[in-house]
Amino acid sequence: MSMHRNRQPVSGCIVGLIVGVFVFLGAAGADELPPPVAQIMKRQGLATAGLSVYAHVIGAPRPFLSVGADVPRNPASVLKLVTTLAALEELGPAYQWKTEFYGSAPPRDGKLDGDLYLKGYGDPYLVIEQFWRLVRGLRLSGLEQVTGDLVLDQSYFADEPGDPAEFDGQPLRAYNVLPRALLVNFQAVQIRLLPQPRRLRVVADPPVPVDNQLKLIGGPCHGGGHRWSMQVRDGKQTRLLFSGNYAAACGETELYRVLSDTGPYVHGIFRALWEEQGARLKGGWREGATPADATLLYTFKSPPLAEVVRLINKFSNNVMTRQLLLTLGAERFGPPGTSASGGRVVREWLQRRKLEFPELVLDNGAGLSREARISAHSLGRLLLAAYQSPYMPEFMSALPLSGQDGTLVNRFSGDLAGRLHLKTGSLNGVRALAGYVLDSAGRWVVIVSLYNDPRANSGAAEAAQRALVEWIYDRRTGDDGSPAPVATTEPDSKD
Repeated sequence: MSMHRNRQPVSGCIVGLIVGVFVFLGAAGADELPPPVAQIMKRQGLATAGLSVYAHVIGAPRPFLSVGADVPRNPASVLKLVTTLAALEELGPAYQWKTEFYGSAPPRDGKLDGDLYLKGYGDPYLVIEQFWRLVRGLRLSGLEQVTGDLVLDQSYFADEPGDPAEFDGQPLRAYNVLPRALLVNFQAVQIRLLPQPRRLRVVADPPVPVDNQLKLIGGPCHGGGHRWSMQVRDGKQTRLLFSGNYAAACGETELYRVLSDTGPYVHGIFRALWEEQGARLKGGWREGATPADATLLYTFKSPPLAEVVRLINKFSNNVMTRQLLLTLGAERFGPPGTSASGGRVVREWLQRRKLEFPELVLDNGAGLSREARISAHSLGRLLLAAYQSPYMPEFMSALPLSGQDGTLVNRFSGDLAGRLHLKTGSLNGVRALAGYVLDSAGRWVVIVSLYNDPRANSGAAEAAQRALVEWIYDRRTGDDGSPAPVATTEPDSKD
């Protein structure tokens, strides 16, 4: 019996050795792509020259994966991580933007004999609901009538030169809106196409005149006769012309388009909401600076920065990020805020955090840029520093959660659902992600993947990206990438 017992540990060691060999063969060196990723890229003919990956267990002395990590690449919207973390640490998560109403003279008996000034301070989230609260607050202060003009004060931000069509030739898309100190509802009109039993209804909010020539048809949503178009007719008043055939099987369609300049847009919304509440504005509108002796009538506060950062990163909002960058510049160096002054704040913050990234090209801070650059190594260091920040909970919770919300609501489901906090980015020729993975061993891992290649937007590249995340989640290696030890136990004897 004792001889039989002595043989058991030997067989256990052999099994452990065999398992260890297979674990070793499945592991990748720190400077090699993980085998599942390399296999997909080879099989699909994807070039590896444009790929950078970086992975580091939080608390470990070095990364367990670093391939091309020091090469500067275009990060697309992943660059928002830099801007939003800098803002959290520079402004604090409780920071709020204000928007103010001033009168050119004190109101008397609910009447303002003069102009009404509306001064913006860069609120990134002054959407219709918030703007209604702003107007309602002014109305509840007792003001009923304004005899002069509505004057829009945009002086807190510089009116930087730019063309909304410059990036991709789509000037009507809301993501191409340029930052303004007073930016209401991202300057966008929500357009909804609603199939009814016998016709197609078109609704625009805020209201815009619509010439609806669409014909509702049967048949499949894709192909067949389903073809329609929208044209913008400019004149004294912007009008929308819809024509073509719309298949009822397509259901509701929702669009957001920028149809007018800031001034007419804000004035139109203000007048509509003001008159809805039984008040009057006799004059028109113009832009101008608020006089130093104007009377403050009402101040409205935005949601706190922590909530704004959540909206930015969960849904990858470009114009909100650009508003945030200019706010940093205006707060530190005084108005008017500019992209350059905001970028200077970010660089000085990085230096104080000992995170100097010489390759960094921040541009507009949002990643909606062909010039933006950063390395995977630098992003990895940023994420490691963020984990040690006092505002780490606010920062991490603002990232999309796998399989549950934001830009990841339909990605990384199954075993990965709820275990990834990742910011994604995509431009033509760019696919990127960066954030945190809670792996199968319960370790928090920083992950960065930047791919710049003509085929970066292909399904094959997405499959390689998923393979990378799955390998990091379920790898059998130690914190530094070495094969993990295989524990063996001596089984109980049945003799």
